[in-house]
Amino acid sequence: MNKTYILLIVAIALLGAFFMLIQDKVAVPDVSVSLDISGAGVSAVAIMKTNFGDIELELFASDAPKTVENFVKLANEGFYDGVKFHRVIKGFMIQSGDPLSKDDSQKGIWGTGGPGYQFADEIHANNRNIAGTIAMANSGPNTNGSQFFINTADNSFLDTKHTVFGKVIAGTDVVAAIENSPTEGPDRPIDEVVIKSIKILLPQ
Repeated sequence: MNKTYILLIVAIALLGAFFMLIQDKVAVPDVSVSLDISGAGVSAVAIMKTNFGDIELELFASDAPKTVENFVKLANEGFYDGVKFHRVIKGFMIQSGDPLSKDDSQKGIWGTGGPGYQFADEIHANNRNIAGTIAMANSGPNTNGSQFFINTADNSFLDTKHTVFGKVIAGTDVVAAIENSPTEGPDRPIDEVVIKSIKILLPQ
């Protein structure tokens, strides 16, 4: 009887350990990632150099501080260097920021990559996806990572879904050229559109 009791206790313990292991494997990623970046909370400008020309962006650090911190962090690390605009839809938007787009052998899964973490939305009162604004691409609430898009039309239906964190202040002709690029497959430009670098300018 004692032996049966002991075996039962061991079985329960092993079962508990098993369920704890399974829970760890399916745990939801922490979307409250802390990003400590110098210059956070102040206005900044990003110079995005592409093979089509330069796009200058004003970043909305006051309205979307965490999103701007993340963008600045990745830009300063060179994360975006060599990343392509993998999705272009005329009259809608142009999308980039997926590190997988650096590898042509992974074309089939372009649009699914990211930095390895996710963080929360910042849907503020002034969050308007109007033409010329830049916003975070995502796969649902609080799934922001590295991908972003530039609106080429007024897309108000996105206002409650995608965090706007800046706007184009120079290079609208470059945005238009990218938007009008011929595409194939899943809205992928036939001629590669590549981000060479993104330089961040913080106010003095």
